[in-house]
Amino acid sequence: MADNLSDALKKLKITTTDSTADSLEGCLDCLLQALAQNKFMRNPCVDAGLIPPLVQLLNCKDQEVLLQTGRALGNICYDSHEGRNAVDRAGGAHIVVDHVRSLCSKTDPASEKLLTVFCGMLMNYSNENDTLQSQLINMGVIPTLVKLLGIHCQNAALTEMCLVAFGNLAELESSKEQFAYTNIAEELVKLFKKQIEHDKKEMIFEVLAPLAENDVIKLQLVEAGLVECLLEIVQKTVDSDKEDDIAELKTASDLMVLLLLGDESMQKLFEGGKGSVFQRVLSWIPSNSHQLQLAGALAIANFARNDGNCIHMVDNGIVQKLMDLLDRHVEDGNVTVQHAALSALRNLAIPVVNKAKMLSAGVAEAVLKFLRSEMPPVQFKLLGTLRMLIDAQAEAAEQLGKNVKLVERLVEWCEAKDHAGVMGESNRLLSALIRHSKSKDVIRTIVQSGGIKHLVTMATSEHVIMQNEALVALALIAALELVTAEKDLENAQLVQILHRLLSDDRSAPEIKYNSMVLICALIGSEPLQKEVHSMAFLEVVSKLRSHENKTVAQQASLTEQRLAVES
Repeated sequence: MADNLSDALKKLKITTTDSTADSLEGCLDCLLQALAQNKFMRNPCVDAGLIPPLVQLLNCKDQEVLLQTGRALGNICYDSHEGRNAVDRAGGAHIVVDHVRSLCSKTDPASEKLLTVFCGMLMNYSNENDTLQSQLINMGVIPTLVKLLGIHCQNAALTEMCLVAFGNLAELESSKEQFAYTNIAEELVKLFKKQIEHDKKEMIFEVLAPLAENDVIKLQLVEAGLVECLLEIVQKTVDSDKEDDIAELKTASDLMVLLLLGDESMQKLFEGGKGSVFQRVLSWIPSNSHQLQLAGALAIANFARNDGNCIHMVDNGIVQKLMDLLDRHVEDGNVTVQHAALSALRNLAIPVVNKAKMLSAGVAEAVLKFLRSEMPPVQFKLLGTLRMLIDAQAEAAEQLGKNVKLVERLVEWCEAKDHAGVMGESNRLLSALIRHSKSKDVIRTIVQSGGIKHLVTMATSEHVIMQNEALVALALIAALELVTAEKDLENAQLVQILHRLLSDDRSAPEIKYNSMVLICALIGSEPLQKEVHSMAFLEVVSKLRSHENKTVAQQASLTEQRLAVES
């Protein structure tokens, strides 16, 4: 075999211009056999300088030579960086793309065979190589392949090659923009409807998933009727225990959720809450399938992305469905379903008019059942849901703020350094309980549970919104329960932190303002007042009287007067 290959290489290098088609075919046959039998022959082909003469053969008029050359190049490119780079340097991809473009509309068997080989060669050439994929995209291969798919949809082998090529290219962001200008959505949905075999559907799904990440394509897929196909799959597979059906159910319902991530596609399917798709998705929530429960809850969370939708859903009983779902997952429940249902409730709680309704429905109590969860994603959503619910709801904030178990858990999570999201949300909820309740009982509960030091640390957060929330909560503590919190505030070095915030030119105006309000409240405590005077606050505050922000400047004057009186 090695001798035959060596002979073939010589012939190909020397005689690409004047050999007959028959002799070239013989050489190519020999080469293909060698490559098929030994994958380690790819690099020797590159080292022997075979690629440029092979690429030259792509200019040949003989279809059989083109076919064999395409196969040889595709084989050399397969899983070989050296092979791909050599083909790239020789300009092979450009010639092949031109061939595909010129053959695209031809439906005779010979042309379709050649197109299949060339598409396979391009697939091997660009597989898992972003640079070469970008190169093909810049050559305009996407519109050509989409057109090819439409014309040759009856040819299974060619269609398959197209789909694999799409799968390769669709991962790149630049490709999605090009796909959006074609009728890919229509072609894929048309092809999908014809499929019976699981493997073929799976292949189309693998192209649809990355493409559906693009909002323009999401809408195109919805308009092309993909949703109806997905709902049909769900209906057919929901009660099956076959492995293929379970996989199809998951893929179809996941893709459905992905389509709802686009604002336009989501709103089109919501149809004012009257849409048949929305109604079908609602029916997934009480299902016995964990996959459908998950997809249903995630779909509701996606529908709940604007106030109008949220208000409509709460008024039409969706909250009870989600609470019933959560109830089924309290003891050793499915974590992904818990997370999804809490996400939906959190989103629904954003509009002001929904908060009281959801509190009356018992959402806070339902959520608190997950307080003992050790799963950070569930903890994070639980905290976010409670924070949304108590916003401007004084009674609920007071009730929750006096719940010792909740406050102790929050204080514990404020130290969850491995989970920044949980730690941040715990701090924010602790602050929110004080800010919205303005209750002495809540403050006392938080002091007794050791929460003060976390609020003081929160005032140094890199996020202005969190700094501000902490300072407002601390000002309320100082105004309502200074004596109770005095020792904790001192131990947490609050006065030093405020001095740093006021001295730092980078501090936002609202941070400076609230820091000065807090200083004025703190001097009602003898030990804290001593600290304030020992740190030369007057000097820092007097500089702020000329601050460009008028509110800050006015507060600086008031604070200066207050400090002067107390000194």
